[in-house]
Amino acid sequence: MVSKTNLMSALLASVAMSSLAVAEEAGVVEELIVSATRTAKPASTIPNMVTVISPEDLDEQLTLATDTAGILANLVPGFSPSRQKMSGFGESFRGRSPLYLIDGVPQSNPLRDSSRDGYTIDLAVVDRIEVIHGANAIQGLGATGGIINFVTKKPDNSGDMKIGVQAALTTTDNLGDEGLEYRGSIYATQKIGNFDYLASASYHKRGLMFDGQGRSIGVDQTQGDLGDSEQRNLFAKVGFEPTENQRIQFTINDFNLAGDGDYGTLAGDPATGRPATAIAGSPEGEPGTNDVTTISLDYTHKAVADGTLTVQLYSQDFRASFGGGTFGSFQDPAIAPVGTLFDQSENNSEKRGARISWDRQGIGSSGVNVFTGVDYLQDTTFQRLIFTNRNWVPETKFENIAPFVQAELPFAGIFTLSGGLRYENAKLKVDDFQTLAGNRASSDYAVLTVEGGSPSFDDLLINGGLMVEPVEGWTIYTSYSEGFTMPDVGRVLRGISTPGSSVDTIFDLQPVKADNIELGTSVTMGRVQAQASVFQSKSSDGARYVADPDGFLRVQREKTRIRGFEAMLELTVTEELNVGANVSVQEGRVDTNDDGVLDADLDAVNIGPNRFNMYAAYRHGDWSARVQLAHLFDRDFTNAADALAAEFKGYDVVDLHIGYRLESGKMQLGVQNLFDKQYVTYYSQAGTTRGDRYFAGRGRAITLSYQAEF
Repeated sequence: MVSKTNLMSALLASVAMSSLAVAEEAGVVEELIVSATRTAKPASTIPNMVTVISPEDLDEQLTLATDTAGILANLVPGFSPSRQKMSGFGESFRGRSPLYLIDGVPQSNPLRDSSRDGYTIDLAVVDRIEVIHGANAIQGLGATGGIINFVTKKPDNSGDMKIGVQAALTTTDNLGDEGLEYRGSIYATQKIGNFDYLASASYHKRGLMFDGQGRSIGVDQTQGDLGDSEQRNLFAKVGFEPTENQRIQFTINDFNLAGDGDYGTLAGDPATGRPATAIAGSPEGEPGTNDVTTISLDYTHKAVADGTLTVQLYSQDFRASFGGGTFGSFQDPAIAPVGTLFDQSENNSEKRGARISWDRQGIGSSGVNVFTGVDYLQDTTFQRLIFTNRNWVPETKFENIAPFVQAELPFAGIFTLSGGLRYENAKLKVDDFQTLAGNRASSDYAVLTVEGGSPSFDDLLINGGLMVEPVEGWTIYTSYSEGFTMPDVGRVLRGISTPGSSVDTIFDLQPVKADNIELGTSVTMGRVQAQASVFQSKSSDGARYVADPDGFLRVQREKTRIRGFEAMLELTVTEELNVGANVSVQEGRVDTNDDGVLDADLDAVNIGPNRFNMYAAYRHGDWSARVQLAHLFDRDFTNAADALAAEFKGYDVVDLHIGYRLESGKMQLGVQNLFDKQYVTYYSQAGTTRGDRYFAGRGRAITLSYQAEF
């Protein structure tokens, strides 16, 4: 690993020096401000790698990838390739799970991870996406891989009512009805005295997807699919400013994404490379669904003890259903003959929380900034079987309170030292419950009673960083931060098969703690924006997913270590031409036999491939164009723990975007997979051996969109 580390360090230095060489005679560009750290800060002052997907970039990418993960994979180094499905299982960020937020409200469900937290809002109402790379605890539970914050549109302050509309149509080469995809959205916004509002409605109908050889792509019957689905989103934000320094804001987001259930799947054959395809018909049971309602009430006062007080109360009701089957785990001879009992599951989670913080910038003449507060979370989760009304995962209650303090100290004009503490105090409560009979198939389907319990956890999480700015616009940083999450408690509880088990004594329910060490540099000068980072993320008791015979996943606790290199470069060549690139290299190791030695590589379910993305964008008058390339490198899994495939064969995908600004709006043409490349997705190649999940990637898809504001 020494040679790899030296190579990464050399690349990091190369990015910094080449960027400075280009920018040394240019002025400083406008600084990006991000809120994912819970207080508005310039991106260059954060001692972590930061990616901000701007409104313009998001607008363009929505014509090139209509799934959230696809957009993140195109623009965020370290984010794994999209599965192009409703489920994000197998999609990771720096080899771990990210924490998804909407305006700071957590969307992740760590007690029973549905892998659906990236699909809780329509991107038509999102203004920008802020991404903080690496494990941290500033936003609380769940960010072992990083933070992905969807910042929604703000009400207009002009006083006039504004109405915005957007419509888009996506088709394949043959213009067939089965492959049509269309979406539309409308919003209205206005400021009336001290009140303002923004209301939005959007609808998205997706048909089947087709691969590079014109074959329909199979629909994931169990995990849920974006193909053959219907999506709608209602969103409203109302604000009131009683004084110049105060604001009260109420936000509601109601989101529903559901399969139409018009197609089944003909299983593919990984051995011969034949992917799964869709066949007309109505599969048994109900199609996969996400049904999510999120409400938040925010209060801000900018003059409390010379600082800013922020209070956020939030609530979320989350329901995710999955396709069914006669899986062995579902069988119970007391209900039906073994092998005939069909059922399907549904996750339910109710979160209630409060986030209180106080921010004081520049205390006295010292220049010290202080940020402190407390977070509270109550989460109640269970997973039931729909048709037999049995709880697969018992009702599980989680309560967490976490006070924190952060401080920044600038000194000597070029150094900034930062650090903080967060004390996590959590309690898990599970009453006595009975397992499914199928857990004990080898013992005549005996139903076990598991003794409940209330295990509690507490930990002091620390972070620290040092930033150096030798010249204006160029920073070098190093940081250490700790992230904290729960393992997938539901997977642990639903898989119990040992008599006499007690919730209080199950080690696998202990929290997962990830330590992130990072060294990086950032350049924001003139025509250049660049970042580079080397990092190491370690967990003494990490959580890795391993498949059982039904294909369901269980949690395996192991020592893990992930090392990597990420870099981004954006260069304004002329006033009309911009070029850019990003690269991500990751290596993960695990201890499979608990002897303290990291003896195997992470498998594809738990870490993404190395990748390189690049683009060129041209603007002239009312015209704009962008061409982008995503290259995924081959990866060998022969030494991976529980590898489901020996290797991953990489591929290249090229996308094209053309835009034209009209007097009354903007027309855009996007071509995803311009050259109609035939490939099998990363997860399907290396993350599963099941023929019914062996899916090709989407072939050429053409999107025409129009948007305007009146």
